[in-house]
Amino acid sequence: MGSRFTVVYYASVLYPAPLRDLLMHRALSDLYRARWSDMIHDEWTRNVLASRPDLTQDHLNRTRQLMNTHVRDSLVTGFEFPIPSIDLPDPDDRHVAMAAIHSGASLIVTFNLKDFPAEALKPYNITA
Repeated sequence: MGSRFTVVYYASVLYPAPLRDLLMHRALSDLYRARWSDMIHDEWTRNVLASRPDLTQDHLNRTRQLMNTHVRDSLVTGFEFPIPSIDLPDPDDRHVAMAAIHSGASLIVTFNLKDFPAEALKPYNITA
């Protein structure tokens, strides 16, 4: 098995298809363990559909299913209960931090660094 270093991909890096493709290739390389949740999937697919009327929910559901199937143990579940306990600037992003904590991730891969301040993540040994 590959590395035990674990990262959580946030919606902002899964939204652009070329970057998502690159990150999927990296996840399949076993250089690290890539994780995400259904809530993260919901966010990036909702944003893609809003900006790309030529795509359908079925198309994005297929992409989502392929991601979940081909990246070993990628889908984080069972973390939802403690979501209100973490304090972030945007409460809507707490699910990402909780998915990272629950999966033992060391890193959240995101473009939204302001929403994941170092001081809020430090007690959990996570960096964004």
